[in-house]
Parts: sequence; C-alpha cells; structure tokens
Amino acid sequence: MTHANLVYADISGYRPLRLDLYLPAGEGPWPLVVWVHGGAWRNGDRKTLPETYLPLGFFDRIQRRGYAVASVDYRLSAEATFPAQLHDLKAAIRWLRGHAGDFGLDPGRFALWGESAGGHLVALAGLTADSDDPRLEGDAGVSTAVQAVVDWYGVSDMIHTVRLSDDDPEVQLLGGQPAELRELAALASPAEHAHADAPPFLCVHGTDDKIVPYSQSEHLAAVLHAYGVRCDLHPVPGADHIFRGAPDVAALIEASIDFLDDVLKPGQPAAVGSSGQA
Repeated sequence: MTHANLVYADISGYRPLRLDLYLPAGEGPWPLVVWVHGGAWRNGDRKTLPETYLPLGFFDRIQRRGYAVASVDYRLSAEATFPAQLHDLKAAIRWLRGHAGDFGLDPGRFALWGESAGGHLVALAGLTADSDDPRLEGDAGVSTAVQAVVDWYGVSDMIHTVRLSDDDPEVQLLGGQPAELRELAALASPAEHAHADAPPFLCVHGTDDKIVPYSQSEHLAAVLHAYGVRCDLHPVPGADHIFRGAPDVAALIEASIDFLDDVLKPGQPAAVGSSGQA
C-alpha cells in the first residue's frame, strides 16, 4: 500500500514538504526506513533515484524484506541554505513517529538511508538526534532518534575543504565558502558530531568516486570507531559516484538491508529514543 503526497511540514514562505509512504504486505508494526535523495543538495526529489539502481526495484526490495519506506523531500539549497535541510529531515522523522500508530509503524525501529547529499543528511541527523542546539534540531518535541543509519557515499567533513568555485554544491548549501564559514562548516560535518551513543552505521562507497572521495566515508568510520560505535565500512572497488562501474548494485542494496536486519532485529522492538547500538 502506498500513501502518496503526505504533507509533513508546511513552512511559511516555502512549498509544502511532502513524503511518500510505502507499506509492506501484512500487518505491522513495521520497522521504517526513511529514504533521503541525493542531488548535491540542489537537485532531485523524493521520486527520483539514480540511474544505476532505478531499474532494480529499490523501494520494492526494501518492502519485501518487511520494512515500510518513507521517501521524503527537503528544501533544496536554492530555496534555503543549511541547516534548513537538516531541520526538514528531522521534521519528517517527528511527523512519522507522531503518526506511527496511524500507519502501523514501529516508533522504536526507525532507520535513515540516503545517497550522496542524502547520505550526508542522514549521517548528520543520526548523529545529532534530539540535540539541545536549536541550530541542529529545529523544533523540539517528538524524538528524532533513529536506531540505524545507512550512508551511501555521503560527505562527512566540510571543514577541510579547499576553496571552491561559487557554484560548487557545498558553497551553495552553506551560503558561502566553507573556509570562511568554519563554524557553519563544522556544524554541517557529520564527523564533528560523533559520540559514543550514536546509532550503528553502514557506509557504502565506491573507491573511485570522483564526486565524493571514498576518504570521506573512511574518515567517518574512523571517528565513529574511536568512540566505540559500530560503523561497517563497505568499499565498492573501482566504483564511481552512484556506484557506476559496480558489477552488482542489487547486491549492495541487499547487503544494506542485511545490515538493517542485523541491527533492528524485526520482531524485537527497541525503546523509542534508544540508539539501538549493537
């Protein structure tokens, strides 16, 4: 069953923000995967998938494994600069948790999964859940905690970025050069928010990624490991961005769902707000 075009936030001065919710067959409560699209923070939407896995039945594969999927929109960088995108994702998490009973979702088994810009946002949201810093949380209220994060080739560090052209995605996201907006760049860097109670992570990244270097995932994994947090790093040898050149992208999807199975343990609900750390 699909519930399309659900408005999860109506922010004055902006378009309504929507999500599509796909429910598996049978009865819940189901664990939920919140999918966050890529597009350099300036393109894409919740209905768009990269060409390398568009034909592979991406959402169907997740549903068949017993997960509900919410594909969410967020404000793009031409509409609003950071941290608007993080606030939007957290608003979606709050809305979904607040309506969990209406759709048969398990509020204690929420996972985030994103690619590229979406990978950056899910990592950041997973590491800053229920923050007491309004710059990172937006509206308070319902918990934004999640129990697992799947980060596909996302940026983890914006602080050490060299000077970029004014039309580069990071500059448009932050509203200026990261080197000149170091506090904001640090705020937008997932690796800067690592902590011992973070949820388990899976980072999947092509080793020949020319858009987001593989070293970005290596760095995040190293920082999380230093805190004793589970972070499974899955390099994809020779693959470029969006897994171009990977021999079996379907296997990467299934391996990511295997990680979710291992962490969320369907049938054994976790407590809302817990990290679910393995």
